Amino acid sequence: MISDTATRVRRHSSDEANARIDHAINASVRWHARRPDRIDARLRALDAEWDVERVLEANAATLALSGTLLGIFADRRFLALPIAVTAFLLQHAVQGWCPPVPVLRSLDVRTAREIDTERHALKALRGDYGPIGPGPRQRDDRVAHALQAARL
Repeated sequence: MISDTATRVRRHSSDEANARIDHAINASVRWHARRPDRIDARLRALDAEWDVERVLEANAATLALSGTLLGIFADRRFLALPIAVTAFLLQHAVQGWCPPVPVLRSLDVRTAREIDTERHALKALRGDYGPIGPGPRQRDDRVAHALQAARL
């Protein structure tokens, strides 16, 4: 039961977390449609944002290294920590779910695809891909077109 890479985290996330993240993306794009001078700063922030995979990798590496060092220098029972962490990491790689995922999603940690959706919608608003949707006075329609193009 190996999940596909693009949607595995979203499929194993709660509907509420997914809806909250989608709403935040839509709100950001709408906000930036009214303030196009702020798009460049937001794109820089998106480039620095850690996706759920990177957060999991950093946390897993920290816990595995800590458990290994504690197992070597303090008590061998701490070696159970890196064993559990690597098992969870393998489970996440295969299924797209592991115990930290619901916690991270509840903290609105997004997938790379979700970050890219916002990034490409903002670039579309900025005009990087040519004109989109109706004229500039119809902001909401332009937002909808930008978001639709980003999700293709």
